[in-house]
Amino acid sequence: MENQNPNQINIELSEETAEGVYSNLAIITHSNAEFVIDFVRIMPGVPKAKVKSRIILTPEHAKRLLMALGDNINKYEEIHGEINIGDGFPPIPMNFGGPTAQA
Repeated sequence: MENQNPNQINIELSEETAEGVYSNLAIITHSNAEFVIDFVRIMPGVPKAKVKSRIILTPEHAKRLLMALGDNINKYEEIHGEINIGDGFPPIPMNFGGPTAQA
């Protein structure tokens, strides 16, 4: 019998999940019981976008995610320099500077 740490979790990652899903917009909403994060991909010149993935978290896990992201961003910036996001949260550029879609 293996001597396994009772606090250790064996996490499996399928090939399909390991490929990941690209997102360039996250929409976050919440209720008193949960936080919902919708990851969206917006394409240049296309007025419609689809949610590619939805993650639902308890408030406690949402706060742990916030803390983990902050820690990882700090570590990233120590190596690569500060991430420049401009002046706050600018409006989402729906055309990405590309041509306007025409039918």
